[in-house]
Amino acid sequence: MRTPSWMMLRTTAVASAMAVAALAGLAMLPAAAAHAQSTAAARGLPDFTDLVDQVGPSVVNIRTLEKVSNNAGDSLGMDEDMLEFFRRFGLPVPNVPRQRSPRGSQSEEEQPRGVGSGFILTGDGYVMTNAHVVEGADEVIVTLTDKREFKAKIVGADKRTDVAVVKIDAKNLPAVKIGDVSKLRVGEWVMAIGSPFGLENSVTAGIVSAKQRDTGDYLPFIQTDVAINPGNSGGPLINMRGEVVGINSQIYSRSGGFMGISFAIPVDEAIRVSDQLRASGKVTRGRIGVQIGPVTKDVAESIGLGKAEGALVSAVEPDSPAAKAGVEAGDVITKFEGKTIEKVSDLPRLVGNTKPGTKSTITVLRRGKLKDLSMVIAEVPGDEAAAKAKPGSDSSKSSQGSLENKSLGLTLGELTAAQKKELSVKGGVRVMAATDAAARAGLREGDVILQLANAEVTDLKSFEAAWAKADKAKPVNVLVRRGDWAQYVLIRPSK
Repeated sequence: MRTPSWMMLRTTAVASAMAVAALAGLAMLPAAAAHAQSTAAARGLPDFTDLVDQVGPSVVNIRTLEKVSNNAGDSLGMDEDMLEFFRRFGLPVPNVPRQRSPRGSQSEEEQPRGVGSGFILTGDGYVMTNAHVVEGADEVIVTLTDKREFKAKIVGADKRTDVAVVKIDAKNLPAVKIGDVSKLRVGEWVMAIGSPFGLENSVTAGIVSAKQRDTGDYLPFIQTDVAINPGNSGGPLINMRGEVVGINSQIYSRSGGFMGISFAIPVDEAIRVSDQLRASGKVTRGRIGVQIGPVTKDVAESIGLGKAEGALVSAVEPDSPAAKAGVEAGDVITKFEGKTIEKVSDLPRLVGNTKPGTKSTITVLRRGKLKDLSMVIAEVPGDEAAAKAKPGSDSSKSSQGSLENKSLGLTLGELTAAQKKELSVKGGVRVMAATDAAARAGLREGDVILQLANAEVTDLKSFEAAWAKADKAKPVNVLVRRGDWAQYVLIRPSK
């Protein structure tokens, strides 16, 4: 492969800079070299050769095929030369129609869809990979390191965690050893084996860059700098003890290729999913029926939480476990089954991993006080649709009087019985106008205020009482309901 001219220029420039630096620091060179040698001697460099021999036979290549009608398109489709390019490099074939066959045949033929990796989970033929590797495949081919090929059956796949299990008809296979992810440390050396661009049994290595990296609702990813490219997906991430600690799944890239950041699914999460897939072919998850958001530092301090942790309940689904347990919009869930919710993504993971039907306890912070609530966990529907927020009520303004607070920039009115029923709230006051401080905080006409300065607001009188006790020198926290959603807003009173 030839080196591009711009790269040669850059390399020459770097080499020249290094030469100048070396001349400038000549007097310090012996000491620096001695230090480097002593450090290398003390720690040594990792040798992955034994690991490759140990784990390599457990890693497999996975090819997927799809049935394509050879007269599905016309001259606007993909020609044979372009298809051959995708076949050679094991890349997924784009979903475009192929050119019409010269014979006009109506038959279907199998074409390569993509390539990935996997590893042998059990000696009797269960193989773990990524869900996106086998998604949409009409046929899955698993190739072992000894070149044996097997047609695999897809046991099950879970899109939320990107974990899939396939089964081949073989026995006495070399299964991997599963490691303890909790013992994995940032900075630790790890190795990956896979089939980047269809190049089987390729080995790359690097270090763990971070743990508990949030890129999804159900997975705290392991971040590494191990080179991962298309085709590595589904392959194992291995520690220096020869144990699998993750499944290589994603990369961060602006070019489509490796840019120094890759992500692996923690193997303990993957095993939990695979156990369910092998038992029933699907994964069941728990749910409590709340919409949640993060707690900011300012809000945490204003409501007495101390530090920014927990999950702020912005909406509660009717007839859900949370609704039946008495959870309210504006509650901050701080614990689930005694485990602290340090960040908002912790809650769906903990609840999702709980078996439906289990009686569980959550701890909420409500108006400055902690409260334990018990509920029975429900099951996430298989094809759960995203909840859509309803627009705010356009009901006529209350005629039961109004209140103007110039410091907050609010003109407020009472809620009618119909409005309370529509919003499923016991009380509150309706924003009739928001100016100055309130407008700057984002409030607008039609919003409903449920709390002020950690005090419940049921009507105009209770709002006045809460304002009388509030510290006017500090931002005031206000729990605002807009449509089906609720959130805390900080208003800085005008002086």
